[in-house]
Order: sequence, then C-alpha cells, then structure tokens
Amino acid sequence: MRTSLSAALPAVLLVLLTVLVPVSALSAWVDLELDDADRYLAAVSPLASDPDVRNTVASVITDEAMENIDVGPFQETVAQFVHEAARSFTTTETFQRAWDTANRTAHEAVTAALHGDGGQAVTIDLAPVIEEVRQELIGDGVPFAGLIPVRDTSITVLTADRADELRTSFRWLRSLGIRPAVGTVVLLVLAPAVVLVRVGARAALGTAAVAGGGFVLGAIVLRVLVAAGRANLLDQVPGSDRDGAAAVYDALTASLRTTVWIVLLVGAVLVIGGVTGRILTARGATGR
Repeated sequence: MRTSLSAALPAVLLVLLTVLVPVSALSAWVDLELDDADRYLAAVSPLASDPDVRNTVASVITDEAMENIDVGPFQETVAQFVHEAARSFTTTETFQRAWDTANRTAHEAVTAALHGDGGQAVTIDLAPVIEEVRQELIGDGVPFAGLIPVRDTSITVLTADRADELRTSFRWLRSLGIRPAVGTVVLLVLAPAVVLVRVGARAALGTAAVAGGGFVLGAIVLRVLVAAGRANLLDQVPGSDRDGAAAVYDALTASLRTTVWIVLLVGAVLVIGGVTGRILTARGATGR
C-alpha cells in the first residue's frame, strides 16, 4: 500500500498542479480584477502616460481633425502641428481625467461583451477626450482647433467576434472564482502531509519537490496562455488601434505576469528544498 501510494501520488500531483496553477490564476484574475470596476481602472489608468497610448490618441484626433481641414499644400504641415498639439495635451491632468472617464465606460463594455448575449466589441470611446482636446486647443488659440469634430471615435480593444469566442471561457472562470486557488494551496499542504504520515519524511520531501515541479510547469503554462491570448486578441484589432490595444492588454494582464514569477519562485524553492532534504536525509540514514 505504501509503495503504490508513493509511486502514484507524484504523477497525479504533478498533473493536478500543472492544471490548477493556471486555472487558479485566471479565475481569480477574472473574478477579482477584470470584473471589478475600481481594480480595472487602477490597472489601465496609468496608461494615460504610456507613449503608445498617447500616440494612438493623438493620431486619432489628428485624423479626425484633418477630415474637416483643407489648406491645400499646407495640409501635411498643419496635420503635423495638430498632432504635436494633441500629443502635448496628452501630458496634462485634464487628459488623465478624460482617460479615466473613458475607461470607466470601457469597463462597462468589457462586462457587457464577456457576460452578455454577444455581438458587442470592447472599445475605449475617445469622444470625451477629443472634446477636452478641442476646448484646450481653442483656449490656447491653436488655428483650426474649432474645426476638430467631436463624434463617436474609439480605440478597439476587443472585437465582437473575439469576445464571442471568449465568452464561455470567461463565464466558466468567473463561476470558479478563487476556489481553484484555495484548492491548490490545500493540495500543496495536504499531499506532503499525507505522505509524511503514511510513508515517511524522505518521501514527503520528494512529494514537496514534485509539487514544486508542478508549480513550475503550471507557471510556464500560464505564461504561454497570456502570450497566446495577447497574440490572438490583437490579431483582429485594426492596425491603427493595435499599439493602444496592446498597451491595455498588457496593463490588464500585468498581475498575471507577476503571478507567473511568484509561482516560479515558490516552485523552485520547493524543488530545491525537497531535493536537498532528500539528499541530506539519505546521507543521515547512511551515516547511522
């Protein structure tokens, strides 16, 4: 009985933890961060100072403005001037407030797209931002600023088709909540403890090392999933929005990438500690 337990448990434990680690991280992320408006905003708010986001916003504003401006041979010069003025605006506190307002609305779109009935894309509406830019430039006496139109203009973060593909997975992860994470911790503690009682200390150390290996493999799987998700989501985003969408995705998944490193560290400690403990135990037994 002891032999069969000792032989079967490591393989089962390795597989379970390799699966549980990414599922735990993703379900907790959906439940605690993606679905929470304040945490969502806390993640994307700093993007107001991200160069890619600023350039994307400035380019959108410039394109919108130049559709209403015709100055003949000076078109390119005026476009460059408007772009620089818009880019300068993105460094102000007014832009930060407008960006936060736009992203609170975007979070509602995320919730609707991932938990609704389908057909909805996730976008960041730049109309409030453009209005702030327009008023700021008019106040500064910038030529042609009054011609900048304020209409529905947005950065696509997630297309409707991609949202439809992800909806089932997100609903499933949301329903799991933090339960997989709790189960992972319980399994990590319980498995070596059972082996310690039923087989002995040396086998328990080996089980801890195997659990560490499961953590390492699970962290690698999680990192691959995050990277693959990024590539898949950006694949359908229009080219002009891609840099901004990439910045948003990276900001929202920053906690997942941090989790990868934490889990890798914990796994490495368990592997090294378990293997070292087994060696020292074996030496001690030989010495006696």
